[in-house]
Amino acid sequence: MLADLIVWLIVGAIAGWLAGQIVRGYGFGLIGNIVVGIVGAFIAGWLFPRLGVGLPFGTIGQILSAAIGAVILLVIIGLFRK
Repeated sequence: MLADLIVWLIVGAIAGWLAGQIVRGYGFGLIGNIVVGIVGAFIAGWLFPRLGVGLPFGTIGQILSAAIGAVILLVIIGLFRK
């Protein structure tokens, strides 16, 4: 249980950081990146099956999926900030 939580936090942090690098100007710090990455993972987990998109399994696939979802989230946030 604790190990799963730690993996979620690490994947969220990496995915949030990657998304922040892709969508420039949206750095939220470590905690913010973790939150963006985890929310991005939920977005991707909901959206990808509906689009018929499948990514590789494992940690790399989780990070890529969460990062793509986080990029979508950051783009949406960017639309409302303007």
